[in-house]
Amino acid sequence: MSSVLFSVRVSVVVPAMNEAANLPHVFATLPGWVDEVILVDGNSTDDTVAVARRLRPELRVVTQTGRGKGNALTEGFAAATGDIIVMIDADGSTDGREIAAFVTALTEGADFAKGSRYIPGGGSDDISRTRSLGNRVLTLITNRLHGTRYTDLCYGYNAFWARHLDVLALDCDGFEIETLMNVRAARAGLVIREVPSHERSRIHGASNLHAVRDGLRVLRTILRERPRRSTTTPQPEPASV
Repeated sequence: MSSVLFSVRVSVVVPAMNEAANLPHVFATLPGWVDEVILVDGNSTDDTVAVARRLRPELRVVTQTGRGKGNALTEGFAAATGDIIVMIDADGSTDGREIAAFVTALTEGADFAKGSRYIPGGGSDDISRTRSLGNRVLTLITNRLHGTRYTDLCYGYNAFWARHLDVLALDCDGFEIETLMNVRAARAGLVIREVPSHERSRIHGASNLHAVRDGLRVLRTILRERPRRSTTTPQPEPASV
């Protein structure tokens, strides 16, 4: 299907493991003009793949060869054929109806569109006080070390031009993938724009996120990626949509 709103091809990558109960809601929010949907299946033991194919017959399925969200996204990105790649979650927490705002930010000049729950128009029905505090601390550390002005480091709703995959050079397996993308996009000098996003609560099932364990992995990523000498990095520009 060719996009009727944008003159670019848009691929949506959805990593999923045992999300059969959530996919009907997730896929119902995807705009009809999206050109390609790629489900990266983490060797689900339920009917995730069958449900996905029934809901969207033209779906492309990638069977994950490794483990973890980072690995799933990396494999999905490699399979995407669109000009723009959008990453969303399969648990219903990210609203596909917001994809237009991300694509608009990119077609208006951004290289990387980063979702934020903490700028006007954004919010969350799901994040706990503990996770929110941890996220804000990690965001502050990132901004101090990398010269950025991010408002929401650990959020998995992002979009970018596929041509920038090489400079992102993604090479991690876990939930720290979002942090790695944000830091490397800034270090590569990409034009970054924050887009307001409202996070919904997971519909069915339990999250695989472990706040302490994954928070430490994020912190290690921030420290490992810090510049060895002072550099100037671009600042994310909050969007009004």
